[in-house]
Amino acid sequence: MSNFGNKSGDKYGIDSHKLIYHVSRVAKWLETGDVYPIYMEISPSGACNHRCTFCGLDFMGYQKRFLDSGILKERLSEMGQLGVRSIMYGGEGEPLMHVDICDIIRHTADCSIDVAVTSNGVLFKGAIAEAALPVLKWNKVSLCAGARHTYDRVHRTNPEDFDIVLRNIAYAVVIKQRHGYTSTIGVQMLLLPENQEEAVEFARIVRDTGADYLVIKPYSQHPMSKTDKYSDINYAGSMALAESLAEIATEDFSVIFRTNAMSRWDDKGRSYCQCLAHPFWSYIDTAGNCWGCSVYLGDERFLYGNIYDSSFKEIWTGGLRKKISTWIETGLDVSGCRVNCRMDAINRYLWALKHQPEHVNFI
Repeated sequence: MSNFGNKSGDKYGIDSHKLIYHVSRVAKWLETGDVYPIYMEISPSGACNHRCTFCGLDFMGYQKRFLDSGILKERLSEMGQLGVRSIMYGGEGEPLMHVDICDIIRHTADCSIDVAVTSNGVLFKGAIAEAALPVLKWNKVSLCAGARHTYDRVHRTNPEDFDIVLRNIAYAVVIKQRHGYTSTIGVQMLLLPENQEEAVEFARIVRDTGADYLVIKPYSQHPMSKTDKYSDINYAGSMALAESLAEIATEDFSVIFRTNAMSRWDDKGRSYCQCLAHPFWSYIDTAGNCWGCSVYLGDERFLYGNIYDSSFKEIWTGGLRKKISTWIETGLDVSGCRVNCRMDAINRYLWALKHQPEHVNFI
């Protein structure tokens, strides 16, 4: 169910899902068993300027590999026509390291696709911010520390980047307000043992930059990640933070403590036995590979095709993807999937639609 308007101030629905607002697409899926994706994640850059201790995609190797902007723009035009509604640029590297990222962002918007970026924020300054903010629906900065020394330890980068990122956020707010842009500017902190004691003060710092929100979310162990430093993390004792953080919120600044996600991390239970959400989204990596799930990058059982070799329509309607989709729904053991998978809440919703209780007409 939707979590809008709850006590966490989550007016963006970050701790829930928004598939309920795409009724016609869900109805088509119920009728036919397949749809074009609503949402996609695309990784334009494999290179990254940080080496975060929590990085789930460290197994990708931070390759200095970049998507060809010409091919990508062709596929984006096609995706918009096929019904893709939103794209978030993030992925296995820092997306803003792609030399054509601003052009890619603008072209995405020109294709009637809502566009967003998740980055570490170091490069979101000057010309990049000024070019991107007019068309971005939202920009989220991953900043997982409340002080320079913690930032140095967690992001494993120059501690001065901490101040650079905060200045970049504040500058983006100035640009937004000066021109009346509607782009939402957010910050994300992954709650870790190193930063938990800094969370409340960090919320004040983020609020003072003028950002629209701060989201505090749980760590999620990637099954293929090289790091397992936080694999045994427990959030049972962290829930009291929610009340302290709520006091930092204002009418213009939301603090979203992802209580639902943290609860699922601690109980690690699933109310569904199949992954039904996979048709509603997809992932394209820096080599142009189109995947059925970003958790299983490199596992060819989930590889639909490559945008350098085929059009997106050919990939999505091709026999290989149909075969993989059938296997995902009938052969994949979801008990081995990532806790707090991005599609977890959607899977719970779709499972309930497929497995209705008795007397559903008595609404």
